[in-house]
Parts: sequence; C-alpha cells; structure tokens
Amino acid sequence: MSHLLRVAGFTATLLASSAVFGSVAFAEEKDAETWRLFVADHTLPVVRAIDLSTGKETGKFDLEGYAALSLSDSGRTVFAVQGDENIVHAISTGIVLSDHGEHRDIEINEPKLISTVIKGQKPGHVVSHGDQVAVFYDRETRFDLVSEEALAEGDAVLKPFDTIAAHHGVAVPVGKHFLVSVPNTEVAVKEGDLPPRLGLRVVDADGKQVGEVATCTGLHGEASSARLVAFGCEEGVLVARPGGIDGPKLEMLAYGKDLPKGKVSTLLGGKSMQFFLGNYGEDRIVLVDPDSAEEAYRLIELPTRRVDFALDPADPRSAYVLTEDGKLHLVDVVKGEIVKSETVTEPYSKDGHWRDPRPRLAVADGQIAVTDPRKSLVRVVDGDNLKEVRTIAVEGQPFAIVAAGGSGAVH
Repeated sequence: MSHLLRVAGFTATLLASSAVFGSVAFAEEKDAETWRLFVADHTLPVVRAIDLSTGKETGKFDLEGYAALSLSDSGRTVFAVQGDENIVHAISTGIVLSDHGEHRDIEINEPKLISTVIKGQKPGHVVSHGDQVAVFYDRETRFDLVSEEALAEGDAVLKPFDTIAAHHGVAVPVGKHFLVSVPNTEVAVKEGDLPPRLGLRVVDADGKQVGEVATCTGLHGEASSARLVAFGCEEGVLVARPGGIDGPKLEMLAYGKDLPKGKVSTLLGGKSMQFFLGNYGEDRIVLVDPDSAEEAYRLIELPTRRVDFALDPADPRSAYVLTEDGKLHLVDVVKGEIVKSETVTEPYSKDGHWRDPRPRLAVADGQIAVTDPRKSLVRVVDGDNLKEVRTIAVEGQPFAIVAAGGSGAVH
C-alpha cells in the first residue's frame, strides 16, 4: 500500500509541475526502418537518392563530374569523389543511428548536399574510421583529415598531412594514428606518371612517422574488420593490429607456396565476424582469416571473371559475387564455397576499357541492389534465393551504388 501511495504522490508531483511549467509530453517509442540507395550515373554529374521500399527518388544532387561513391562507417555520409574534377562532395544520407545499449535509435531526415566542398588534385580514396575521415589526393603530397560530425554541422576544418610524394595511395585513421601508403621515390617514372607503392608506414597525430616502413609492394586495396585493417600487397596481405602507445602493429600474411601466382588488390572487411574477402586475379576470390595459423587463405574459383562483389553486413556468413556472364553467386564464407547462383543481368564483358559501364552491387535489408546501366535499372534481388523481386527505373546509366539505412526506435 505504501508503495502505491509513493507512486501516486510522484504522479501528483509531476502533474503539479505541469501546471506551473506548462504541459509535459511523454514521447512514446516506436520502431522504424528505412533504407536508401545512392546511385551515381556513369557519365552524368549526378547522384540520386532512392527509397528502397518504394523505388521513389527522394533526392537528386548535381555535381561537377562523374563520381565514385564511398559510404562512411556511420552510414550518415556518402562521399561523391570526382577525381577528374579535383573535388569531393559530401551528401547527408538523412539517416542517423545511435546506440543506447539495449536498443538503438534512428533519426530520419531528408537527404541533402552538405555545404562543405573538399578540393584537391585528383582525390582518390576516402576512408572513414569512427568520426575521422581521410581524403587522399593522388596528385598532391598530402591527405586531408576531417571530422564527419563537423561536416554534418557545416563547420568542417580540414587538417593536412604529408604523404612524401604524389602517388595513388591511401590513408587510414586508426585511433590517434594513421596508416599511410609509401611511394617508391627511387624509381624513374615517365613524365605524368606516378611512382609505385612500396609499403606502409604508421604516422602519429602530429604527422611524424612511428617505426619503420613495412614492405607492401604495389599496395592496393584496403578494408577494416573488427579492430584490424588489411592491405593488398604483392607479397601477401599486410594486417595492422591494435598496438600500444606506438600505434598499430604491422604483420604480413604471406601468400605461401600453396596458392597459385596472383595477388589481392581489392578487399572487403567482415562486420560481424573478423575476416576479409579479396580478389585473387580476375576469376578467383579469396577468404582471408588473419588469425588462422593453418589456413589464412581459402581460394574460391569463379565460373567467369568477377565484375563486382559485396558482403552482407547483417548476415555475417553471406557474400555476393557478380560475374561477367550476368550471374549472381551467393558465397558461404564459413564453408568457403558458392552455394547458389542465378542469372540477374545480361552478360557484361570485362574486356574493353576498365571504366566501361558495368553493374555494381549494394546490400540492404537482406536484398541486393544491382545496377544495370544498359537497361537504366536497379534490379532488387532477394538475398536468400537470388531471385529478382522488382526493378527500379533510373534515368541515364545507373552505375556506382551504396546503401544506407537500418532500424531503430523513434522518439
């Protein structure tokens, strides 16, 4: 009885407070889920935002040139990298997910073009870790560091870091340090060409190198999984592990004698499980387990050359590979094999120019969105049976694509 009286008394106090300070509104939680596709045209300077559930265009963003797309770790920002125009635009996805322990909140707004414009000679890789975003310029001796939060608020300040010499490289923020590719300045290159990469170095927050340069010949391809970062090299896959005050520790996973001649040059990182998926030539992919002493690499043969591949962030054991015969393959990364294949587009040959329009993949909510530039479509495919669910008509030649979204509580 006394407990009930205490509760009643507390309620009465709240009501009395309402009378003095105005009405009190108690927000009820309700679940919401939304997914948006961001699609860049192959030749037109435009990115379109499309609601996955309805197929309706919810935003159109005019740019300076053709754009490659990069999605931030948080999913709140899409970076439209226009290397030929020396500019990067940032697009707010309008979706903000925040963790609250036992549940997650979602805030949904309209997508919009962020006011801050990032400029530099031939921007290439844009890599985000946490709130930090590193923008690498191939034709300059610097990369820029910027806060994603500051970008969203419109008051971003870019901090430059030295890259020794202009080269096609990458910089990865890791805590208070950075992993930065190293150019080979000892070799002669033709006028207009860039020097090759010979390794990776750890740089602190002041831009000073920590330790020795780790060998990684022809470094290309970068991905993160759990707390690890991996890079493709001619010798193997170079893995950066968390370290102490001196920053990440670098370890080479050599390919070994059992693998055929080849190398990894594109990498994806598992989200719910710690592993990496990479290419190994054009008609093979490889699963990389950095903690396996016996089987660090598992090769998977493809029926034809790979056009694109993607991991399912919600289903840790599923990966999808599109090959040039138009077939989409479901790969079980635990079994290390293709478990299902279905035709989803007409054939797209890998012959011809490397930038010819070909399909690209994005995974969202158990579905795979496949751009089909010849047909001006995005094909939506069920992730389990690989059957086409529906198509979304997109003006022009839909090419690069990323998916942002999720579910959470709305207050």
